[in-house]
Amino acid sequence: MTELANRYDFVLFFDVENGNPNGDPDAGNLPRMDPETNQGLVSDVSLKRKLRNWVAEAKEGESGFEIYMAERAVLNRQHARAYEAAGLKPQNRLPKKEEEARQITEWMCRNFYDIRTFGAVMTTEVNAGQVRGPVQLSFARSAEPILPLEMSITRSSVTNEKDIDKERTMGRKHIVPYGLYRAHGFVNAKLAQRTGFSEEDLALLWQALCNMFELDRSAARGMMATRCLIAFRHESALGNAHAHALFDRVKVLRCHDGQCLPVGDKRTHNWPPARAFSDYRIEVDRDGLPEGVSIVEPCGPCA
Repeated sequence: MTELANRYDFVLFFDVENGNPNGDPDAGNLPRMDPETNQGLVSDVSLKRKLRNWVAEAKEGESGFEIYMAERAVLNRQHARAYEAAGLKPQNRLPKKEEEARQITEWMCRNFYDIRTFGAVMTTEVNAGQVRGPVQLSFARSAEPILPLEMSITRSSVTNEKDIDKERTMGRKHIVPYGLYRAHGFVNAKLAQRTGFSEEDLALLWQALCNMFELDRSAARGMMATRCLIAFRHESALGNAHAHALFDRVKVLRCHDGQCLPVGDKRTHNWPPARAFSDYRIEVDRDGLPEGVSIVEPCGPCA
């Protein structure tokens, strides 16, 4: 494995068509929204779940790429495996000897991709320590306000024999007709060196970000796709520029009838609502980049 020596800050764009990208269980599974701006939200946890699922399928059976936060996983069992590998008895506190404690945590990082990527708090009844991950994601926010729709649905079958002559069950379904979402991400090379997150792991992360929705299809989520991934590569592990200044170089334009204007421009208020990615254009200011910063597009040019 090649040690990661560069910091990265990246911008991810994905969209949803006639689906619910991230339901809020505290609001009857309505699409998450900012109540002040009506912009749609997708949690970082939701995105990480999709990344974990993609890696689990892409690297199934390969050593070093297990997923710690897997469906129906029993975490204490995973921790106990680290103790067994070190020849130690599982306990609710890390071993007092620093070398033994380090062995436990390093085994977890070495074997679980999501631990060495996102980190984990493993201080349960079988204590495997804490790991601060080098890769972090923000909440995703839609470029414009969304208007969730609530649809009535029925089913043609009943559950019980006694209900066979009754009207069929009614239900509700929430969708966003269309939304383009933007999330920010960060790769900390210094933390990567502590967890063992390598250049090869980073390449796998780029693949997962580009393809995570391809293995996450469901009737509830409609049509979702990664549309653009723009990464700013720093020559230094500490970074050569502030992340927010780099993110400001990535702009979203609203397009209609051959004209493109910045999102939120008053002249766009009378335009029809966006219903496809072609209603937007993503522009990146590539001129005058700070010294030591370059741009990479792991998914290819935005289209």
